[in-house]
Amino acid sequence: MRKNFFRLLVLLALLAGIASAPLFAKAPDAPLLQASAKPATDPAPSNQDSSNKDKDKDATDKDANDTYKQLTLFSDVLERVRNDYVDSVSDEKLIEYALNGMLSSLDPHSSYLNKKNYQDMQTQTKGEFGGLGIEVTMDNSVIKVISPIDDTPAARAGIQSGDFITHIDGKLVTELTLSEAVDRMRGVPGTKVTLTVRHGGLSGQPTDITLTRAIIKVQSVRWEAKDNIAYIRITAFNEQTQVGLDKALDEASQKLGAKMEGYVIDLRNNPGGLLEQAVSVAGTFLQPGMEVVSTRGRHKEENQSYTAKDGDKTHGKPIVVLINGGSASASEIVAGALQDHKRAVLVGVKSFGKGSVQTIMPVAGGGAMRLTTSRYYTPSGRSIQALGIEPDITVQPAKLEKLALGPSLHEADLKGALQNETVKQDKDGKDKEKDKDAAKPADSSDDDSDLPADDSSKGKTTDKDGKDKAAQPFDYQLARALDLIHGVHVFDSKKE
Repeated sequence: MRKNFFRLLVLLALLAGIASAPLFAKAPDAPLLQASAKPATDPAPSNQDSSNKDKDKDATDKDANDTYKQLTLFSDVLERVRNDYVDSVSDEKLIEYALNGMLSSLDPHSSYLNKKNYQDMQTQTKGEFGGLGIEVTMDNSVIKVISPIDDTPAARAGIQSGDFITHIDGKLVTELTLSEAVDRMRGVPGTKVTLTVRHGGLSGQPTDITLTRAIIKVQSVRWEAKDNIAYIRITAFNEQTQVGLDKALDEASQKLGAKMEGYVIDLRNNPGGLLEQAVSVAGTFLQPGMEVVSTRGRHKEENQSYTAKDGDKTHGKPIVVLINGGSASASEIVAGALQDHKRAVLVGVKSFGKGSVQTIMPVAGGGAMRLTTSRYYTPSGRSIQALGIEPDITVQPAKLEKLALGPSLHEADLKGALQNETVKQDKDGKDKEKDKDAAKPADSSDDDSDLPADDSSKGKTTDKDGKDKAAQPFDYQLARALDLIHGVHVFDSKKE
């Protein structure tokens, strides 16, 4: 008797959920049901109409019967687990596991968020949360790194895009859901967690890395002047991104003024974030009315097109966008829009290839469901789902080594070489320019570096407060992007 009563309760709850399903596909303030009264003047239905209605009714009845059978199966399994599983598990946990299993089986990005996870997600989009600073996804039951966040424990430990995490504190991740794995990596700041990481893929050697959790404060935008080029790094698309970008553009304009040659926008290892922020950021570099992205879902009436609003705040200056395999989702929306409108040159390697949009839908009990509701398309109509964005110029990460070639022989070194009459000479007839070059210290020669020349001093650089900081490793992709902007500037200046 008790078993039948429990089954009845489960079926009623699940059927009630199915009946309310249309609510999730609508805006939060949309009515649950929309009924239209039948006009009194409607003609009597024809035989053909009656036949069609009978067929529709039969199909509906068959679907309802099939659904009832599946729900009966679910209630049977649930009841068996409650009674016979080796350990006692609360009904709340069993239902949560069932919901998460249903959603996570749809695609890698849909999931169920319990109350705690939903609150954590809301905190993360605001730009501050506790953990390691790493964006991950589930790939064949193993945790795959999309990208580490700059200046976080994960980034400082050398974890990179494309790495796989197989164990968390010795626990095999194949035994965990994505949400459970993320929960294990988060924790109280100052506590430690050990990750077993395979660099570069599952074929890499397993390495144990112990990290100390910290409060992750995501400064989503920062900038610095690289000679006469504004280098703008965008690490994530959270609620502060557009504000930070506007501030960076204003500061760059004030500092560089008329000397400004162009902009490098760095989206490498940016895992994405909020759709509206991606649209706003892309619109910062486009003319008003230009399409940034369109989304297409299951219901045509819900398809949307997002356009630029405020106009190009960079006044047509050359732009290079840096991307790599860690550039995902919102980053790809920005890169794709600027590429399609021929507003920027993309440099780097192919992006991650996440071309879907997830909608967060609050549900009863304080939790939420993250559900893939649409695919997005760049202005030219292309989908990058599982394909990624191909850069205009492919530049692989690289390390450069300077070759010591020794002194070279020039015309001026030859005995009796004619002097250049256009070069000023001192009283002794010596070439001032030549003496100036000879007086240079050996370590002050021009360096093939992406750092400003006046920031280099025996391997050290200084921050904006004048304090010494560790020299940054040479960034080959960034150096090539800067070269590209310089080249465009030099070419344009020759036309004047």
